[in-house]
Amino acid sequence: MGEHALPAWTQVAEDAGRLRLAATPSELHGALAGWLAGGGDPVPAWLAPVLADPGLPPPPEGGALDRLRTATVAQLDDPAFGFGLLLPAEAEASTAQRADALFAWCRGFLGGFGLAHGDRPLGEDDREALADIARLAAARIDAGDPEEDAASLAEIEEYLRMAVLLLHADCARRMPPRRQLH
Repeated sequence: MGEHALPAWTQVAEDAGRLRLAATPSELHGALAGWLAGGGDPVPAWLAPVLADPGLPPPPEGGALDRLRTATVAQLDDPAFGFGLLLPAEAEASTAQRADALFAWCRGFLGGFGLAHGDRPLGEDDREALADIARLAAARIDAGDPEEDAASLAEIEEYLRMAVLLLHADCARRMPPRRQLH
């Protein structure tokens, strides 16, 4: 993911805090990814449409929220499937905290996707992927063996990455243009 790396979770948290956003960094990234996967425009002033709040200002150019958008757009279009989820770093958060962030990411994704995609029909694979994301959005942590939990979280994260790329390919890339120039 090198050149298209997401900003650090803590950087996004700081910028979101300055703008007094109620969403966590993971929720914000999930909402942005959902918006883009659902066919939403990757505009620099993404916060207002993605969070359905027209009063939100555009993120400062070059700041963490702006870099979050540019990296996410690039990752979704990466032919090497370089898309990643913005979760707290393993060194800074427990597996349970990372899992909670993943579930929040899913809730954000569903909201952003719904806003962008609306009620247009979905294929069976896309409906199944969204249903899986919805189940994760409603999930709770049952603490078990930390090593098994970490492995399970990694598997879920990988599944989500692929589900998002599928939805993006099917919904955002195949949508008819919003407007035509004559």
